[in-house]
Amino acid sequence: MARNLEFNEDEVIQKAMEVFWRKGYAATSMRDLTDAMQINISSLYNSIGDKHELFIRCIRHYTNGRIQSAQKRVANFDSPFAALESFINDAAKTIVSEPNSCLCVKATFETEGCDPEVQKAINEYNDHVHQFIKRMVENAQEAGEIAAHEDADIIADYLDSLFTGWYNSFIMHKDGQRILKMAGLSIRQLKQ
Repeated sequence: MARNLEFNEDEVIQKAMEVFWRKGYAATSMRDLTDAMQINISSLYNSIGDKHELFIRCIRHYTNGRIQSAQKRVANFDSPFAALESFINDAAKTIVSEPNSCLCVKATFETEGCDPEVQKAINEYNDHVHQFIKRMVENAQEAGEIAAHEDADIIADYLDSLFTGWYNSFIMHKDGQRILKMAGLSIRQLKQ
């Protein structure tokens, strides 16, 4: 007879994610994880798996939360361009307010793209974000708010690369105003 889990899996994944986010994958020990999650190691192995599997699940938990949050935020705009503008500003504000940078950016740099499972989870998220941005751009083009001759795919790539660059800039310079000004510039460029 299977034993009932004695913990809420979403809650313990969130706690583990915060440890990985703060310390990074390599520096996080199983002890760090079980202490934060408040479960014993056998429960962790039996219900979730090893450290690597937990890390993948934490990345997916993080990315799913970001996707849901973005979808909710942009759903309330009448203007497609206003939704896109809000998304860009929210990205900039998140970059300057997250104390540990983006978990995906951090994981990519730490694993140097050499962990296929980590890279797959991050690539799936990036693909989703790309399509999400592309749809917003296409909606703004249909509404006449962005020039119709511009390639929505390229605009989505452009914005995604800007976000990554903003993370790098903020990590190096810790200048939040610089990031917010770059967000404003990107919005003005899209209006032209």
